[in-house]
Amino acid sequence: MTEITPNAQAQSTQNPPGADLIVINAKIFTNNRGQTEASALAVKGGRIYSVGPDADILSLKNSETKIIDARGRRLIPGIIDAHTHVLNESGYTYNIRWDGVPTLRRALSMLREQAERTPEGHWVKVIGGWSPYQFEENRFPTMDELHEAVHNRPLIVQYAYNRAFLNKQAMELLGVGTDRFPDLPGTEFEKDGQGHYTGVIYGYTFTFIAMETMVPQLSFDEEVSSLIHTVHALNRFGVTSIVDNGGRKGYPKPQATVDVLARDNRLNVRMPFVDIQLGDGSPINMVDAHIEAITKTAPIGPGQNLHPTLEHGHEYRGAGEVLQAEVHDHENFDRPAVIIDPDQMRRHVEENVTKLVRRRIPFRMHISYNENITPFLDALEKMNETTPLDGLRWSIEHAETITPENIDRVKRLGGGIALDAKMALHGDAFIKTHGREKALKTPRLRQLVDSEIPLAMTTDAFRAATFNPWVGVSWMVSGKSASGSEVLAKANRLSRIEALKLFTSGPTWFMNTESEMGMIAPGHLADFALLDRDYFTVPENQIKHVCSVLTVLDGRVVFGAQDYSTLTPRLPDILPAWSPVKYFGGYHHGAE
Repeated sequence: MTEITPNAQAQSTQNPPGADLIVINAKIFTNNRGQTEASALAVKGGRIYSVGPDADILSLKNSETKIIDARGRRLIPGIIDAHTHVLNESGYTYNIRWDGVPTLRRALSMLREQAERTPEGHWVKVIGGWSPYQFEENRFPTMDELHEAVHNRPLIVQYAYNRAFLNKQAMELLGVGTDRFPDLPGTEFEKDGQGHYTGVIYGYTFTFIAMETMVPQLSFDEEVSSLIHTVHALNRFGVTSIVDNGGRKGYPKPQATVDVLARDNRLNVRMPFVDIQLGDGSPINMVDAHIEAITKTAPIGPGQNLHPTLEHGHEYRGAGEVLQAEVHDHENFDRPAVIIDPDQMRRHVEENVTKLVRRRIPFRMHISYNENITPFLDALEKMNETTPLDGLRWSIEHAETITPENIDRVKRLGGGIALDAKMALHGDAFIKTHGREKALKTPRLRQLVDSEIPLAMTTDAFRAATFNPWVGVSWMVSGKSASGSEVLAKANRLSRIEALKLFTSGPTWFMNTESEMGMIAPGHLADFALLDRDYFTVPENQIKHVCSVLTVLDGRVVFGAQDYSTLTPRLPDILPAWSPVKYFGGYHHGAE
């Protein structure tokens, strides 16, 4: 027997009879109704093959078995984020992450520190993942504060896909107020009383995507480093699988960095993906471009795995979440709902979605507001009469204000709903725009769960919201936003088990892995996390602080902290050397 203690390194294994890995002395949430409780599990060949009491599981050891003592900690199935944008976050190591920072004072000091180390020719950037409502001060930074913090480098501080704050150098480089700045619908430049630009830009998603193309870009080696450290940040929260929901670089371009990680066995998360084809900014039929990419540019079919060894490592899962720019109803809670012309939505289904269904290509459709879900479903139901969905997996992404009637319609058509936890960060803004009464039932969590429709909660990180899933879990359970405001009615909240299921077993439908993921059960993939506190018993205000101390993917340790820190695989140095993530980390690590 090879025993792993907190100060011992994992050793290489062979494959004699018996377990490769055993975890004992754990409080296991199995998520398996057939065996609700256990204290130990055994892993063989990347899958769980036995779950039960310590004594029974220890009888499965051999001379090469690695044993981990959980020391009474809570063990859960690996977290699955069914809608996030990891491959879009190629600049992760270029950005200061304000995720989890508790005070604006600290956030501003991070800007000052980073401005001193950022080399000439580069920018100081904060791109998404934060909310003013998370700060003790409960407000945005002022332009005076930002100019004082960063005066020697161009600065952009972006809040979700809602607004950005630019200092003078950044405004000049981007051409604010000139024809060099992208002319996109919904873009507004704030002016002061004298008619001068203040540096605050309001807009929608495509405004900020365009701005991102105008700042210094990463080298390929830096993009690889960025992906490695992005995945490591996810592992810290117990995330073992994500569905990458597309980005500004359409398939197959982002796959080059994934290939490097797969080759070096560093892809420490299962990463199925769907594809968005935005093109170069010129008019484009995005569905036609997607079909061209998967049939001619780099042929691939639904379910095909590009990772040579990791099951579901990098599988193609279809098209979306943006299928046509003109019907994209941006979820900017600072502004009224974007309502799409119903005839335009109908034409979109007839001319674009039908192409995907005929080719049996799964699809995901971003629709935030019920006013747009209704005409989409009207058209989809009509299409289904002549071009049947017939079991093809499709989903509506976000669906913040979907009604019970439309929940039923989605279910009848065989679709799923991938929610997101943006109300946890931006619920206070939603209240200001749409009213408290509407916020308390947005989304309709209780009715969605009770409907038994395929359902997942997601982060929609890294720009629209934080990549920490426990922030969303906290909101679902407590009903409180990052500011502590009530944003979910008591009757609309979930139990702790229900909330966790939306990040474990619920997402498996979206990955086509219901029979092998989301539970601690024999035959399931060996993806699990040991938590730093017991999620089921800690006070509600601690749920958002839950982290993993040991994350296991495919039966191997991919992250360790505290007692298990020596088990973490060694990471390469962060590139570039001046990276904010190197100095601040990817998520706030300070005292709670």
